[in-house]
Amino acid sequence: MRVSALLGCGIVVLAGCGSMPVSGDVKAVDASQPGDSQVQVYAVAPREGAPPAEIVDGFLESMTSDDPAFATTRKYLSADARRTWRPDGGTTVLAQAPNRTGPLLHDGAHRADQDKEATYTLTGEKVAEVDAQSSYRPLAPTDYSQTLHLVQEKVAEGKEEWRIDVVPDGLVLGQSDFKRLYRSVNKYFFATGLTDGRPTLVADPVYVRTRTDPVTRMDTAAQTVRTLLAGPTDWLRPVVDSRFPEGTALREDVIALAPDDQNVLRVGLNGKADKAGRSACRMMAAQVLYTLRDLTSARVERVELEGGKGSLCALDAEDAADFSADHGSEGADSQYFINEKGQVERLLGSPEGVGTPEPVTGPLGAGTVPMGSVGVARDEERAAAVSAQGQSLYVSSLETEGALAPPLVTSTAKKAADRLSPPSWDGRGDLWVADRDPARPRLLRLVGGTGEPQEVRVPGLDGARIEALRMSADGVRIALLLTKDGRTTLNIGRVERGGPSAAPRLSVEDLRQAAPQLTDVTAISWSGRSRLVVVGKEEGGVQQVRYVQADGSTSGSGALPGVNQVQSVAAADDELLPLMAETAGDGIVKLLPGDNWQTVLQQGTSLVYPG
Repeated sequence: MRVSALLGCGIVVLAGCGSMPVSGDVKAVDASQPGDSQVQVYAVAPREGAPPAEIVDGFLESMTSDDPAFATTRKYLSADARRTWRPDGGTTVLAQAPNRTGPLLHDGAHRADQDKEATYTLTGEKVAEVDAQSSYRPLAPTDYSQTLHLVQEKVAEGKEEWRIDVVPDGLVLGQSDFKRLYRSVNKYFFATGLTDGRPTLVADPVYVRTRTDPVTRMDTAAQTVRTLLAGPTDWLRPVVDSRFPEGTALREDVIALAPDDQNVLRVGLNGKADKAGRSACRMMAAQVLYTLRDLTSARVERVELEGGKGSLCALDAEDAADFSADHGSEGADSQYFINEKGQVERLLGSPEGVGTPEPVTGPLGAGTVPMGSVGVARDEERAAAVSAQGQSLYVSSLETEGALAPPLVTSTAKKAADRLSPPSWDGRGDLWVADRDPARPRLLRLVGGTGEPQEVRVPGLDGARIEALRMSADGVRIALLLTKDGRTTLNIGRVERGGPSAAPRLSVEDLRQAAPQLTDVTAISWSGRSRLVVVGKEEGGVQQVRYVQADGSTSGSGALPGVNQVQSVAAADDELLPLMAETAGDGIVKLLPGDNWQTVLQQGTSLVYPG
């Protein structure tokens, strides 16, 4: 085996146990041991006369490699299986690399060298699945079991070699190999069913290969655009659509995409794209620009689309901001909280991330009614606050003085903990709150933050109670903390709209658990377009703060520095702004990128960013 360093990337040849150098001298390690994501691993073909156990191990190791077209991996398969095996048929993610047990022969014996066929069982703990659409779905840990059947097959010169003839489609990877080989990206589609007519992009997270895809030979950027052109994932499809005409695909010669030295990205599409009008084409370009903006080392400042007949249209990054779901909160670097008197105060933004507190303008700052939680509209013109005992929801201007208007929602629950949740605003200016009254639990929306509250159906609750909620900026996804049987879990739901535009019927559909490994979640906040910061505990573990993608996968940022007794968290749409947390012992603390937690205020509760 020869290892050479080239442009900071290691090259590893898999053989037997597998070798994956991270630093220092070359040594044999478990192929599923966490390592540098830039380590490139190449498979080796089965050796002559290899026993069946070695064939199984070599096949499993080869699946973790960067084998072009999986050509070497297929050499472990029989002639028929080699033709029919589909490695792109989805990925099963296990907590660790799969264990191999066997052989179990067809007659029940355990001496593979005396027979012509053998069966091995692969076992492990399944924690996630990635389907053929590249959509990730976390799972509560479950037992995984799959069989591989081997036969002796004639090869060159009439020799017989062990080969796998029964193999499931797709890949089986341990978590560490999965994180090394794949990365999470967001593709963007336009929200449907919104009544204000403003096009809004919604993030749809998927996983693509970190380098060249073995099947398509595309680089990461081309893979991502390919998944964008294929349309939204099944979960998001009911609430979004694409402006690309049906059948639009990358030109056959496009396997790599990168901006030029002027940060202009040119994307070659097939003739189907020629059907788009100019307005639709600009929206197509916005989808590409937002999808690729975080992928390349150089920021994409302009996207130019080319179809079968030449240039179609172009869009500059500054113009694409018109389609952003969080455009109303761009530049909003202030935080809001409630002081010890129940008054709403504002922390003005500063270069250090947090400034000096001051009362907000209007009745919420005057404190005529003590408040217990607050939510600020993304344009920072209004705020909603729930009274200290959780009974009443008020909405007030943050720009003008005046008397506090009557409450818009009132809970009749006997206990404060069973009354109104902290409120949340979406990017459309609508206000959301949950009434936790056991006699009449409700999820409510106030259109534009005014008027009669509208009840929202949540058919997938299955007896669980909504403890807290946070709306995404795009208004089509909602994060819910649900309590059932003494446990509180994080769930993401899809907001669907039906009925007449004047009075649409809303429902939260297809709830999916976003962090099944956390059995007790206490606080959440959206952090950017498709990421949440979550506070919770694993079974038998201690409290931790971590980032979780909207699809439930763990963010590459991983766990955050520890902080004690966190009661709530607040993150901004701009991921460069500090993360804030309310703690029982240290008051309100902040975390800047690359820094440790620092105390901001000794007194204060319910700290939030706009939204």
